[in-house]
Amino acid sequence: MPHSPEEKKRAVTRLRRIRGQAEALERAIEAGTDCGPLLQQIMAMRGALNGLMAEVMESHLRETFGPGHAPADQKQDSDPDGAIDGVMKILRTYLR
Repeated sequence: MPHSPEEKKRAVTRLRRIRGQAEALERAIEAGTDCGPLLQQIMAMRGALNGLMAEVMESHLRETFGPGHAPADQKQDSDPDGAIDGVMKILRTYLR
């Protein structure tokens, strides 16, 4: 998860934008909006979620593989393949 105040602010801003998009989509569906505009809004939300996912994934990778940023539950000399397996598990889940 983002740790610096700037990273947290960016993540919260993205989440608020996504929430606003979801609320607008709900209103559009309730109003009987045509499918084309609904799909466009859904794609915009997907783009915003992908952007958030990329930011959080970057933060996770930097924490996992960056110099001096070994997670507390891992030893400095831990197997890097295990860390890669963990990241790949997250990516595979996301890409389903």
